[in-house]
Amino acid sequence: MSIAVSAPPIIRNDRIEIRPVGGAVGAEIHGLDLSRSLAEDEVKTVRSALFEHGVVFFRDQELTPEQHIAFAERFAPININRFFKHADGYPTIAEVRKEPDQKANIGGGWHTDHSYDQVPALGSILYAREVPPTGGDTLFASMYAAYDALSDGLKATLEGMRAMHSSRHVFGAANKKNAEDRKGRIGNAELATQDATHPVVIRHPGSGRKALYVNPGFTLQFEGWTVEESRPLLDYLYRHASRPEFSCRFRWQPGSMAFWDNRATWHYALNDYQGQRRLLHRITLEGVALS
Repeated sequence: MSIAVSAPPIIRNDRIEIRPVGGAVGAEIHGLDLSRSLAEDEVKTVRSALFEHGVVFFRDQELTPEQHIAFAERFAPININRFFKHADGYPTIAEVRKEPDQKANIGGGWHTDHSYDQVPALGSILYAREVPPTGGDTLFASMYAAYDALSDGLKATLEGMRAMHSSRHVFGAANKKNAEDRKGRIGNAELATQDATHPVVIRHPGSGRKALYVNPGFTLQFEGWTVEESRPLLDYLYRHASRPEFSCRFRWQPGSMAFWDNRATWHYALNDYQGQRRLLHRITLEGVALS
């Protein structure tokens, strides 16, 4: 079953404007200076928009690393990434970096951050330090919309199923793809020991909406199924969830920030800026157990 998705109206108050950027996912928030400490009602507005739209975007922010950290801590404790190189002097900030001579980017495929953890991350807050003149956009897809558009029969089939996720095949020593190119950016392969099982359909702990919770990056198979048995249905779900009508595209500029909910979205960093440098700082937030 397919459903029509349409953007809700622009929401304004005397300080903040929330402007949807796609029919199913994403909204820009205007009127907030993230370099200062947000008031409690402003934090509540951002959190509510995040849970509703899956990802929120801010433009023209001038943040020090300390201000980036302070903003993140208003929403949840920070999860220190095991595998990414940290920004110098800031272990809570992971670098998402690609140098002009490097071919592989970070995040170049549909995925959900930290689904391999027993308690997956709430979200990620990515801030642009240096971006190429063109290219390097990020795609986001709504797992609310992906679930809603499934047939009733497939929803019933998936209800109660669980899927296995792992970090081993992506960050572990067995993954030799682009290993030389990733040196200095991705490391600690010996720490890639995370395995987790989560519901295939979750009820989002903030919005109460149901969302599809499998992803091409870290999901291996369904619990109780073999890899071979799992592959056809997983492939179908991946094709379905990445449909254009469920997605939006964000063009980065210096000072741009994207704050996405890992329980409600996928994302995909495009690798179309060969020979250019791109540096973003990412903070990941601790989540809660999924059900």
